[in-house]
Parts: sequence; structure tokens; C-alpha cells
Amino acid sequence: MHIVILSRNRELYSTQRLIDACKAREHEVTVVDPLRCYMNIVPNAPEIHYKGKKLEGFDAIIPRIGASITFYGTAVLRQFEMTGVYPLNESVAISRSRDKLRSLQLLSRKGIGLPVTGFAHSPDDTDDLLDTVGGNAYVIKLTEGTQGKGVVLTETRGAAESVIEAFRGLDAHFLVQEFVREAKGADIRCFVVGNRVIAAMKRQSREGEFRSNIHRGGQASQIRITPEERSTAVRAARILGLNVAGVDLLRSNHGPAVMEVNASPGLEGIEGATNKDIAGHIVRFIETNSKQGKTRTRGTSG
Repeated sequence: MHIVILSRNRELYSTQRLIDACKAREHEVTVVDPLRCYMNIVPNAPEIHYKGKKLEGFDAIIPRIGASITFYGTAVLRQFEMTGVYPLNESVAISRSRDKLRSLQLLSRKGIGLPVTGFAHSPDDTDDLLDTVGGNAYVIKLTEGTQGKGVVLTETRGAAESVIEAFRGLDAHFLVQEFVREAKGADIRCFVVGNRVIAAMKRQSREGEFRSNIHRGGQASQIRITPEERSTAVRAARILGLNVAGVDLLRSNHGPAVMEVNASPGLEGIEGATNKDIAGHIVRFIETNSKQGKTRTRGTSG
């Protein structure tokens, strides 16, 4: 097979591991920077060009699209889909998962456990919004952001009101969620490939920090998850349409609560914590499932 990896930097750990996994299984692999692609939008003959040449002859594509380039990156991926290249994760599913509000709405509709969450725009709604979420401590987060950026913990109602006022002054969309105190600054990253959780790790925040992201100094360790946590992670990925996902869970008093579903989960932390060949699992999934033109969307839906 000839597999293309959409990535801005081939030296990144996750990209390099995927390159190595493809080569280990004797596949041809090409790394393409999505921001340097340009497209020819014509009826019945979609084309992607890169560095002066037309890109063609690929069997499958692995998108490693960062949150900051979601719009253009998914447009490039959609163009590949329209040419019949099999996507590991489809453009529509990636866009869906990157919209925190939309993804939570879809998960809640299917009964997935979530932290109590409120969303509003008008300043007049602040009191009722906080009453709806309940409690005295709140997590306030921008609807766009990764690796813990744009997330604030407020320990009092007054502090929450001040943060909300500041975010509204920036005309930013945000969510207000309950602070799951019983999680004690830890979350669980479940790495889903297909219909299986192939690895899981616990991320524990450093002292004085409530965000457990590895990029924020969180410590990772292997963990044994419960059948309910396993089922929740697989269902969450499937609801959003993702074949590969990092599903972040909190252990709350009312069961596993999904914080986020990541469409381009990093490999370094979880491979290091679990000593598992995650990249190899991904390539084997492509070998089993890829087929020319096998995409649900074919670029027809946003």
C-alpha cells in the first residue's frame, strides 16, 4: 500500500512512529504538509497539488491535523476523500470532534456520561447558568482549544462570574462545567482503534495544577480500566465517527464522564506509559479496513 500522512512536521514523535510502522510492514509512505497543499475544485475531477506536483496514487491517508489548522486541514483531507483515498479518520468526524459543544451535544443525545455542562452567550444568563451547573467550583473552557489551553478552574461563584465576564468581553464562546473533585486531578486517556480500547493510561496533574495534560507537566502511568469505562470510550468514538481516538474520561461519583474525544491523539505519552506499539495497531487497522472509495461522506457533508 501507499499511505500518505498529513502532518506539518515529519520529525514529531507521533508522525515518525507512524512512518516507522508503515515501513516495518513494507508499505510506501509519504508525509505531506497540509498547509502546503492546494486544490483544484472542478466537477468530477478533484485534484490536490503539492510543491508543484499533482498528488495521486495513494491508497490510504492518516490525518495528523493540529487544532490550529482544523479548517484548512480538513478541507485538504476532504479533497483526498473525494478522490477515493481511504481516510483513517474522516474530515467530517474530525470537524465534529473539534467543536467541543457539538461533540458534547452528540454524546449526551446518546446517553454518554458527561460532566454537568452549561453553555450560554447573554450576560443576563450567568446566574441561571451557574445554578444549572450547580456546585461552587466550576471549570470554564473555551469551545476551541487543546492541551489544556483556554481552561480555567474557579473555586468560588464570584471567581466564575469574573472569568465569564472576561471571556464574554473577548466575544469568545465557552462552556461551564462542574468540577469533578473526586477525580483528584487525574483523568484517563483511552486509546481507541476501531471497536477496541488498545491502551489506557492515567494522567495525574502536578501539585497545584488541576489540568492533567502531559504538556502541562502531568505524569502518565498505565492503568486497568473497568468494563464500563471501556464501553464508554468505544461508544464515544463511534458516536463521533472516529476510527482512531483518544477518549479522556474522569472517574466521577456517577460513573465515567467523558471530558473530550481527541481525533489526533499523540502517541508518545501512551506508548511510553504502556510500552505498547500503538502505531503498529493503527497501520494494521488500515490494512484490514482500507478500500478505494470506502468513506461514508465522500466530501458531501460538512
